[in-house]
Amino acid sequence: MAMTDFSGAFTALVTPMANSGEIDYEGFRNLIKFQMEQGINGIVPLGTTGESPTLEETEEEKLLEIAVKEAGGKIPIIAGAGSNDTKYMVKYVQRAKDMGADAALVVTPYYNKPNDDGLLRHFEAAGKIGIPIIVYNIASRTGRNIPTSLMVKIADIPNIAGVKESSGDINQVGEVIREIAIPRQKKGEKFWVLSGDDTFTLPLVALGGDGVISVVSNLVPAKVKALAKAALEAKYDEARALHYELLPLVKAAFVETNPAPIKLAMTWKGLPSGPARLPLGSLAPASEEFLKKTLMDMGII
Repeated sequence: MAMTDFSGAFTALVTPMANSGEIDYEGFRNLIKFQMEQGINGIVPLGTTGESPTLEETEEEKLLEIAVKEAGGKIPIIAGAGSNDTKYMVKYVQRAKDMGADAALVVTPYYNKPNDDGLLRHFEAAGKIGIPIIVYNIASRTGRNIPTSLMVKIADIPNIAGVKESSGDINQVGEVIREIAIPRQKKGEKFWVLSGDDTFTLPLVALGGDGVISVVSNLVPAKVKALAKAALEAKYDEARALHYELLPLVKAAFVETNPAPIKLAMTWKGLPSGPARLPLGSLAPASEEFLKKTLMDMGII
């Protein structure tokens, strides 16, 4: 397994689109350049924020090709490779490896609601490809939480490198760090624990985690990186100040289903973005007003 550093702030990249719904590939290239100029620690293309459920395979391949060309070797790339069908997940993990990503992000299979045996075998199949796997635990989208007792078993699978924790439960986050990350650290090994929720970046790192895969860093990457860095360096006064500074933006960015709000915010800021694809629709007028007021109050637009 490659000893890539997956700590700090990673951006769950949006996929910019024209009003016609066609992907703006040059805009995507420019977004990666913007992220790197702002000092982001890594990027995550083809995730939920990148609207992977509505992307064609040919589109995904072109986006990943651009990401590797622009960022590969300079900052780590964790490529989204999830599916609720193990066969397709394996195909996407293999693609991530073949195209030069540093790791693959594999979400808990959604809709199927697999039992423990199915989940374990799903991630065993991912681990066999030979690229670091970041497990993505997000019950709010998949309908299936991975309890810590099962995560301990999954973490023992070769090439399982860490977890993007989006359970929404800080107690579970702490359990994962206590039961997996800390014992590994004592043995000189590493199990990366990254927050999948911008709200939890500071508490997760304070408990011993490694950083965040962030949505709001699409808009303010330098701020999110500064928060993660301060927390990782135990500069908690600075980290708290940044946490509270960013909190209104985090709330506004999730006023409706991600990534519709963050894409609209990016459009207002002049960053390549465009609308989300259906079935995600336009924000309700009240949500749009709340988002715009928050961004104006914060001086972002």
